Amino acid sequence: MKVRFLLGVAAASQLALTVNAAEPEKLPNIVFVLVDDMGIGDVNCYFEQSKIKTPHLDELASKSLQFMQHYSGSTVSAPSRCCLMTGKHTGNAYVRGNKGTVSEKGRFDLHLPKEEITVAELLRGKGYATMCVGKWGLGGPGTSGSPVNKGFDYFFGYLSQSEAHRYYPEYLYENEKKVQLNKKVYSHFLIMEKGLEFIKKQKNGQPFFAYFAITPPHADLDYPDLSQYEDSFDETPFVNNQKKGGFKSQAKPKAAYAAMVSEIDANVGQIIALLKKKQVWDNTIFIFSSDNGVHHVGGHDPDFFDSNGPFRGYKRDLYEGGVRTPFIVSWPEVIKEHRKTSHIATFWDFLPTVCEIADIEIPGNTDGLSYLPTLLNRERQQREHDFVYYEFYEEGGKQSILKDGWKLVRLNLSKPEKLKEELYYLPDDIGEAKNLIGVNSEKADELRKLAMEQHTESINFKWEK
Repeated sequence: MKVRFLLGVAAASQLALTVNAAEPEKLPNIVFVLVDDMGIGDVNCYFEQSKIKTPHLDELASKSLQFMQHYSGSTVSAPSRCCLMTGKHTGNAYVRGNKGTVSEKGRFDLHLPKEEITVAELLRGKGYATMCVGKWGLGGPGTSGSPVNKGFDYFFGYLSQSEAHRYYPEYLYENEKKVQLNKKVYSHFLIMEKGLEFIKKQKNGQPFFAYFAITPPHADLDYPDLSQYEDSFDETPFVNNQKKGGFKSQAKPKAAYAAMVSEIDANVGQIIALLKKKQVWDNTIFIFSSDNGVHHVGGHDPDFFDSNGPFRGYKRDLYEGGVRTPFIVSWPEVIKEHRKTSHIATFWDFLPTVCEIADIEIPGNTDGLSYLPTLLNRERQQREHDFVYYEFYEEGGKQSILKDGWKLVRLNLSKPEKLKEELYYLPDDIGEAKNLIGVNSEKADELRKLAMEQHTESINFKWEK
């Protein structure tokens, strides 16, 4: 990936020294809360959401760095998580879509091979204790992609994305062992309990990476207590008419979705309270984000909540609403007051940022770049992306590239005879409503060529049918 190098080696070294990254006892803890399919408009601190209460997130944002143009790894779960963990965009990432595999142990997700290095492996090599709870999505038990084989000391949750649609599962996994629940336990509560317990057990001076990859508000729209919102909205019941499969019927889908987002908000409050109780909050990097844009299944009405804010599109779209996500970063020792940044950042930037903070050599095959200068309020020293690139293999195959405000969206790549291209200029058209492809073919040609240069061949993902 081509980037403009505005930050020299000497300056980078000075940044590392500024945060005491080379001293193990002063390494910051890292807590990443990744929610599933929540829209950027669902939290009040971005676009004045009034229908859902998120007081803890609003309070967090009021004292943190708020990224206003941040992009997820992909527009669906597994590849987005792959980009977050490996520092690669979907043109180079190993997992580029939600793809299942079958083994004697059941149906799981396409697993990362041994040679794919994750941020957890790098942090563990630096002495961090590492944990993932929630939904993994990058490999089942006994594979090279299992979380316990990808740098995590402890895992609890779903090893199969399809199973994660249900909040009352037959079982969850603790590391690679099944924990039988017999559809009697609301999974999210237990997942949070296990994650908090991991933090409680950490000794003073032991840096840790706690990855809360929690499943709400992904459908099913299912929450055991709707009392907070039960009579707040006019409801249209969602009824699952499928004889088998599909999302759970829900009489009050709006109340359920709002309750799930408020549960997330409460979880953020729980984690922060625990970190403060342990007296490690000041030297903890706390990140909140969503794995992609908002979903519109299982009865959820994203337009009612304005879940995607001013942006066009939802999950599975490469329009801004499918990939633009909330990204809030707290680090009290370093970020002293609320700031908003227009710096364009992505999920594949997380790995190099962590490496720079912890004084770890960045793997040479990554596409990301560190946003540590932005965290330190030194944006003049911040390297910038030349472009943000995506490819996606569902719904006919899609591709997009954003450069200097211009965005090319390509549709139906698996059906060349139906190929469609759209060109938008985001500074004037954030809702991607004015297709300029007919009046600026030269810009489209430039972006198309650049997009195809970012695509590498994959044995698992091909547009051609």
